[in-house]
Amino acid sequence: MDLRLDGKVALVTGASRGIGRAIAAAYAEAGAKVMISSRKEDALKEAASTMAGEVEWFAANAGDEDAAAACVQATVDRLGGLDILVNNAATNPYMGPLVGIDKSRADKTVQVNQWAIVSWTQLAWRAAMEERGGAVVNVASIGGMSVEPSIGYYNVTKAAVIHLTKQLANELGPKVRVNAVAPGLVKTDMARALWEPAEERIASRLPLRRLGEPEDIANAALFLASDRASWITGHTMVIDGGALIGSSF
Repeated sequence: MDLRLDGKVALVTGASRGIGRAIAAAYAEAGAKVMISSRKEDALKEAASTMAGEVEWFAANAGDEDAAAACVQATVDRLGGLDILVNNAATNPYMGPLVGIDKSRADKTVQVNQWAIVSWTQLAWRAAMEERGGAVVNVASIGGMSVEPSIGYYNVTKAAVIHLTKQLANELGPKVRVNAVAPGLVKTDMARALWEPAEERIASRLPLRRLGEPEDIANAALFLASDRASWITGHTMVIDGGALIGSSF
């Protein structure tokens, strides 16, 4: 199945590394014009230089609404529109039980992981998608479907992403499709503390016997953004190597 995005304009947040970078690269390779965004200019320049096709960059903190508005407008101005939004940016400033988290770090987690989904989607809708339609792909996590001891509040916000995906799909259809991907443990820098100390042990418990790579998630995000997924909306696709079903051995 040839998945193409020719003639489409995509904006990917948190795209200087990890899953966001892999998604942006896959979209560009599939023919889309791509705007990549994250907080650091140098990282964006380096990421853009490795991607094929027409790739622009705009530095913006996903939790800053003014910066988000400027990024969306720059996408429309530079690339001629906006058809695909990938809400990938996320943060996890606290690890530990919920009884230990403070309001400041809880607020930051919600601002970037949860509210930014609403804010960036609003901006994309008003700037282009209300008129021309489009697709939104949110990056959730299987943590939003389960319980873990160390990243509980992060997972709370990812559970919210799953529900926001359903709500936005209901409200923005039929013009805009809204779906999500829910990765399991993927070998990214952000998740390094979770996988690096025990990669082999964790992988051995998965039916597919390996941890995820950013490209595994990018492939699913490419499908959901493409016309091949034209009758899919409000869905969260789990890509976890079988983690939620567990090993049969």
